[in-house]
Amino acid sequence: MHCEQRFSTYERAILAAPLLVKRDGIREEFDREKLGSGLRIACAKRPVSVADIDRLVGKIESTLRGMGKAEISSRVVGDMAIAGLKELDHIAYIRYAIVYLGLDDLNSIREEIDQLLE
Repeated sequence: MHCEQRFSTYERAILAAPLLVKRDGIREEFDREKLGSGLRIACAKRPVSVADIDRLVGKIESTLRGMGKAEISSRVVGDMAIAGLKELDHIAYIRYAIVYLGLDDLNSIREEIDQLLE
């Protein structure tokens, strides 16, 4: 009260998320902070709010929990992330796609841009 600052807390139920199975077969727990960090990097210097990114991460997390599976391919998370970015911001989508889809030459990047423009 004396510092005249306002404080808020956010609560989230702690529910068991499925394990993610990586391409190399390694299994790891879903980490919403890791996903959010990757999305924030893709959205850097773009008109995408932190709230939009948090909403996307929350949507992905709740979808994973709703699947009711013990293990899910990390590809599923990546596909949901890239689909969400496609709706939020096309430049952030292309940035993420370059890494996620392995677009390693200008022609493949151009093809992805052309698909967006259609």
